[in-house]
Amino acid sequence: MAIFAVAAVLSYTDRQILALLVDPIRGDLHISDTQLSILQGAAFAVLYSFIGLPLGRVADIVPRRMLLVFAVVMWSLGTILCGLSHSFAELFAARLLVGVGEAALAPAAMSLIGDYFPPAVRATPTGVFLTGMVIGGGSAIAIGGFLLSAAQHAMFAAVPFIGALPPWRSVLVILGIGGLVLAPVFFTLREPGIRKFSLRGIGARLLSLTDLFRAFRGQYGILLPLYGAMAIGSIVDYAILSWTPALLARRFALTPGEIGAGLGSAAIAAGLLGTPLGGAIADWVAKRFGPLSRVKLCGVVIIAGFVAAPIGMLATPGATLASVFAWILISSIVGTIGIATTLDLLPHESRGLGTATIAFCNTIVGLGLGPTLVAMASDYIYKSPSAVGLAMTTIIAPSVLACAILFYVASRSARNVRAAAS
Repeated sequence: MAIFAVAAVLSYTDRQILALLVDPIRGDLHISDTQLSILQGAAFAVLYSFIGLPLGRVADIVPRRMLLVFAVVMWSLGTILCGLSHSFAELFAARLLVGVGEAALAPAAMSLIGDYFPPAVRATPTGVFLTGMVIGGGSAIAIGGFLLSAAQHAMFAAVPFIGALPPWRSVLVILGIGGLVLAPVFFTLREPGIRKFSLRGIGARLLSLTDLFRAFRGQYGILLPLYGAMAIGSIVDYAILSWTPALLARRFALTPGEIGAGLGSAAIAAGLLGTPLGGAIADWVAKRFGPLSRVKLCGVVIIAGFVAAPIGMLATPGATLASVFAWILISSIVGTIGIATTLDLLPHESRGLGTATIAFCNTIVGLGLGPTLVAMASDYIYKSPSAVGLAMTTIIAPSVLACAILFYVASRSARNVRAAAS
């Protein structure tokens, strides 16, 4: 679980690092906020989402530690190439490569977690893994801020090749090299059971989805709104992680080092508290009231998420960071409970594809829309880069409301299922 958590930190750091580098990249490559939002969102999200579905199915079939090695190497090379790109098109292509690698991580890891732990205690280790993802969003700001500040002060000047790069490029190359160092560690993982497969057999098993379709038919009233609620909640996640650095820089004139320390610490602290807490609460509620009672719990907790709505209009950096902390804490709790509940409803041999489907929805909706909707509101509604905070509030408030409604619909279906079982 420690290895999974470290990999999740690295993957989300590489995924979100562009949020801290918005203004340096914008000035160097001469691109707009909307183009940058595409690099943060759609360039990563589209391929990540669609390639994640077959890779999720592959995780149900092949030795998962080999798939994990492939994942880390691919996204690390993509991050290095991001740092070496000299145009919007090159950076776009490199982000696609990052998306391919990261798409394999969650399905393979969650499939192994499903084999390592029984259902009654599975939410807690799920929370540990998700903690790495949430910390990664914060560490992208904290680590990235430190590296960017160090590069700006010529601390890497003596390092061959890296020292000759502009600061934002140095940050990306260093992060990519760190991922390559981690990749061999996955060979130490234990693969429960023996997975025998052939290239001829993989094709047939990839298309054998009868059990998954049967599970969806039986539980669609719960699963569909659950997937929808988590996806729309991801719009808020990515809107906040992608544009809060720019908000703090443009509105309050904070430096990259100050943004990294403040925002990174808030995000990491919230993730460290929220995801394990969500897993522990989910396991306690499941033992006391039954697994489906977790759905109602998600709906109750997400109501507190409206605290994030005024984030773009708060008067001080401290209040802004407090709002970020509150949302990430709430989102971490809800996400952990929602994912554990969703996977419990799916058959054992389809958890990899089920995880990939969650990632597909969260990424194509959250990462694909969150950063871009904020940028479009800033560029086309308010028509000013300084209005990025107001644009964030414009997107966040209705997203939290829609998320709460969908959790309510799922809880109604779960209540009907429990009543029918009784």
